[in-house]
Amino acid sequence: MNYGKPNTRGSLSRRGKDEDPLGANSEIGRKLRQYYDDLVTEDIPDRFSDLLSQLEQKSGAETAGNKD
Repeated sequence: MNYGKPNTRGSLSRRGKDEDPLGANSEIGRKLRQYYDDLVTEDIPDRFSDLLSQLEQKSGAETAGNKD
């Protein structure tokens, strides 16, 4: 009986080169990556862009007023 550290190299070398050692986790990762890429490439709604611009202007005005 071998109660020591399992030989992961041996178990990996017995697998086929095309077989993914992460199995279903790789598919989950691929789907999450695709979902993130889709979110990043979406356009920002005009209303949200307007609100960000207003915030930047207000922040810039407050910063300029605090320089005294």
